Amino acid sequence: MPQNNSKIARFGVFELDLSAGELRKNGRKLRLQDQPFQILALLLERAGDVVTREELRQKLWAADTFVDFDHGLNTAVNKLRELLGDSASSPRFIETLARRGYRFIAPVQTDAQTRAQPSVLPTAPAEPEAKLESRQELDRGAFHPELDIPIPRRGLSRSLFALVQIMYLSFYLSALFRLHIVQNIADSFLPAWGAATLTGVVMITAGVGIPLRCYLLSAVGFDHQQLAEKFQKMFPFVLALDQLWAVSPFLLTSKIGIGTAFAASAALLYVPFSERTLIRMAYVSKRLSS
Repeated sequence: MPQNNSKIARFGVFELDLSAGELRKNGRKLRLQDQPFQILALLLERAGDVVTREELRQKLWAADTFVDFDHGLNTAVNKLRELLGDSASSPRFIETLARRGYRFIAPVQTDAQTRAQPSVLPTAPAEPEAKLESRQELDRGAFHPELDIPIPRRGLSRSLFALVQIMYLSFYLSALFRLHIVQNIADSFLPAWGAATLTGVVMITAGVGIPLRCYLLSAVGFDHQQLAEKFQKMFPFVLALDQLWAVSPFLLTSKIGIGTAFAASAALLYVPFSERTLIRMAYVSKRLSS
C-alpha cells in the first residue's frame, strides 16, 4: 500500500493488486469499478483506522464535481460489500461508523510485511507443503472459496457427517425390525394394495440405504480423500432417497400429532443439503490447493 510501498494486500481469500489494478479471490480476478476499488485501497492502507467520509470525498470526488456525494459513496461501498460477501449489519471486512466513515477490520498482510520477515530462522522440522499452506490459510482467518464462511475444523465437519449417517442407519434398521408395525399403520389409512406398496418401498429403500450409509460412514471415518468428488456424483440419488424418507414421520401422526410430524419432516428435508455442505467443508483443503 502507499504508506509502505507495498503493491499487494491480502485479506481472507482476497488479494488487492495495486500495480495491476485488480481484486482477486483465490487467484480469480473479480470485476470491480474504479471508485469501489479506490475506496478499498484507501481502507486497506489505513486498516484498523477510521477513514472519514470527508477524506473519501476529497480523495475520490473533485471539489468542482456536482454529484450527490452521500448517495455515490453509499452505492460504491454497497457494491464493494456485495463483491466481498460482506454486510453492514455483521461486517467481516468493512465496518460502518455512523455519520463518521468506515474502518477495515480484518487482518491484512502486505508483500512488504512478507519481505520484512527475517530470512534466518531457528532450525525446525520441515512441514509438508500442503500442511503448511493449510495452516497459513487458517492463520489468516481463511474463508471457504465457494461457501464464503470461515473454514471449520475438519474433525468437526466429519463427525457431524458421520452422525447423520448413523441417524439414517437407525431409521432403516428400526423400520425393518418393526416392519409389521409399518404394515399395520399403512393398513389403517390405505387400501390393501397401497399398504403393500408402501411396505415394499420401505423394505427396498432401507435395503439400499443400509450399504450406502455403511460406505459413507467408513469413507469419512477413514478420511477417504476422494469422498467429496464421489459424494457429489451420488448426491442426486442420496437426495431422492433422503427426500423419500423425509415423509416417514407422517406414519407416526397418530402417536406424535400432525404438527410434530410436519416439523420432523421439514427438518429431514434439509438434511441431504447439510450432508453436502459438511463434505465440502471437510475437504476444503484440496479445493484450496487446486
